[in-house]
Amino acid sequence: MPAVRPTPLHDADTSIDALYVQYSEWLFAWLRKKLACAEEAADVLHDTFMRVLAAPDRLGELREPRAYLTTTAKHLMIDRARRRRVECACLDELTLRSAQYEHAPSPEQRLAQAQSLQHTSAMLETLSPSAREAVRLRYIEGQSHACIAEQLGKSTRMVRKYLVQAVERCATCAMR
Repeated sequence: MPAVRPTPLHDADTSIDALYVQYSEWLFAWLRKKLACAEEAADVLHDTFMRVLAAPDRLGELREPRAYLTTTAKHLMIDRARRRRVECACLDELTLRSAQYEHAPSPEQRLAQAQSLQHTSAMLETLSPSAREAVRLRYIEGQSHACIAEQLGKSTRMVRKYLVQAVERCATCAMR
């Protein structure tokens, strides 16, 4: 490829179009050499000219367009490297955390559990308030039949009946 001579932009040529036409091939080659990857070079080239587009008032002041473009591109490469380091650190942390939670349920298992809870909740709504309270006190609070009977003002036999009724309803719902 023939060497491109730096030509200062004249007042009539201070447009982004002129800057792009004059220097994009040269900057792409420079970036490709630095990054050793054509796709990465194309991305940084694009981002460089987007940064130039974001500050059009600077175009009129440019005395050394190559220096301006390379400095902008270098800053973008530094930003990309920093971003990659953060992304890698995040991925490493996620990998570490996922290794700690290998026993965690899969999305399918979580869905099945949520559906099971919905069915159980719907079944509990069909019970009398006393039976629901007995289930809550026994299976959530872990209280004995005697404590539940005392709190509800019922006999322990009635508490057992409420709990059996709840288990039977759950079994019926599970069969459906």
